[in-house]
Amino acid sequence: MRKNGVLRTVLILLIGIVIGGVLVVSNGHASLFDGWVDNGVGQAATTPESTPARTVVIGPTGIADMVDRVSPAVVNIEATVKVSDGSIDPFFNDPFFRDFFGDRFRIIPRSSYEKGIGTGCIISADGYVLTNQHVVENAVKIEVKVRGVSEAIPARIVGQDHQLDLAVLKLESNRKFATLQMGNSDRMRVGDWVIAIGNPYGLDHTVTVGVVSAKGRPMTIGDREYKNLIQTDAAINPGNSGGPLLSITGELIGINTAVNAQAQGIGFAIPINTAKEVLDQLIKEGKVLRPYIGVGLRDVDRQIASQLGIPVSQGVMVAQVMPNTPAARAGLRVQDIIVKMDGKEIRNYQELKEVLDQKKVGDTLKLEVIRGQQRLTVTLTLDEKP
Repeated sequence: MRKNGVLRTVLILLIGIVIGGVLVVSNGHASLFDGWVDNGVGQAATTPESTPARTVVIGPTGIADMVDRVSPAVVNIEATVKVSDGSIDPFFNDPFFRDFFGDRFRIIPRSSYEKGIGTGCIISADGYVLTNQHVVENAVKIEVKVRGVSEAIPARIVGQDHQLDLAVLKLESNRKFATLQMGNSDRMRVGDWVIAIGNPYGLDHTVTVGVVSAKGRPMTIGDREYKNLIQTDAAINPGNSGGPLLSITGELIGINTAVNAQAQGIGFAIPINTAKEVLDQLIKEGKVLRPYIGVGLRDVDRQIASQLGIPVSQGVMVAQVMPNTPAARAGLRVQDIIVKMDGKEIRNYQELKEVLDQKKVGDTLKLEVIRGQQRLTVTLTLDEKP
């Protein structure tokens, strides 16, 4: 009996050691109940240059808690737009009628109203809402449904920008609203978890989960050229437009914008850092103020360089100079070749635009141009783009 007691004691000790080891390992790794827990324990935490440790819980409980916290700041937008249905009264369109009365009667297409839906993000307690410009474009009436408020709240457009596809609305209410905290989209990495909340097909506050699939994606949709989109496999559908793409901690890191209808799991969002750069202008000015030179440009290839007899095969050629613009006042001429801008080599139009996008209205810009066989320096002051 004494021998059995000793064996039992040894067995209990061994089980305790094994369980203790499992608990220590699971403290910094996977948990079957709470998802993945990263508390900074491990080699990275001992490196002075590493990112400060933070606790992040990914799993049903963590996501549900975050969604509960941020959902009051996600709103549904209904925009009424006046459209033409293209139909014409057949009486006025009858050739016999026109033969007698000619064009004295203007033939005007019949108009009607359509309603579109989208999503928005409340960014201030007094009711400013960030959304996509295409959600409210040409709207004659905007109503916003806020969680916890029984009736829709009217809203007006404070500022909008077609190029960036961003708009700011103001809720016509004296209430204090829940808000979303803006994050830093530059810090998001490919593979990071993200959550989208929106109003797809009118399904209120739909939540989808995915990861950052890629960053810096360019895309052209209609007449809009997006240059720096976040790609995600979180499901995004019509009605999600203007809604938040959130980090796992609930920070706003993107504005959901588009989905590739011919593929599954390919959605796109405007990085929140892009929106932060223009928010003040949208609210205060009603638009984005862009600098303007006043020229038509064309990339220089070897053929153009040969025709002009210039020793470069790279640069941007001035194809047109608009009157009464910074370019005209500075003396730029057609066939001038811009090879430097503020000391930076310019090899094509895209590089010129990248430099210009960093400037503000009223800034001074120094250009180095080739005119015939001469190199000249031209200085101009940027106007606001019409």
